[in-house]
Amino acid sequence: MSDAPEIDLDALQRRMDGAMAALRTEFASLRTGRASASILDPIHVDAYGQMTPVNQLGTINVPEPRMVVINVWDKGMISKVEKAIRESGLGINPVTDGPLIRLPIPELNEQRRRELTKVAAQYAEQARVAIRNVRRDGMDQIKKAKTAGLSEDDQRMYADEVQELTDKAIVAVDKALEAKQAEIMQV
Repeated sequence: MSDAPEIDLDALQRRMDGAMAALRTEFASLRTGRASASILDPIHVDAYGQMTPVNQLGTINVPEPRMVVINVWDKGMISKVEKAIRESGLGINPVTDGPLIRLPIPELNEQRRRELTKVAAQYAEQARVAIRNVRRDGMDQIKKAKTAGLSEDDQRMYADEVQELTDKAIVAVDKALEAKQAEIMQV
């Protein structure tokens, strides 16, 4: 075995998986016509002197496809949670019913659906760029290893493996985008 440095393909794979995980998180925040507890993830409420996520102030349920229900644990927080949702820009009008806050999810119109598919495409492109940046870093590592004595065969083998990881990750992004756009356009 030579003294040539090894290229850490697992680290590159983890970084590409991270880009994919970030994409899934972005997609979860996009509102489709269906109710989902994850639409509340970006909303924080000024509770007990600090900004607290809604999911830490109550139980969130999705009893039917167009309804999210929050059972707020502290009765004193109900109006603050309701106000935070109203001001969040989600376009949802909360209805308070005792300790419960009901969030009826309105149907999306055709124009809004098209806008959301464009936003999803932008998120996917950001993920592709991140993956390509990881690929470039991997190729740079291979070039540096070349000067440290990595053989041409090993260089080619590593370059092929980095490219294969990249291709798989890009295909995964494309499939996720296709699925999300279909979900958004579904009436």
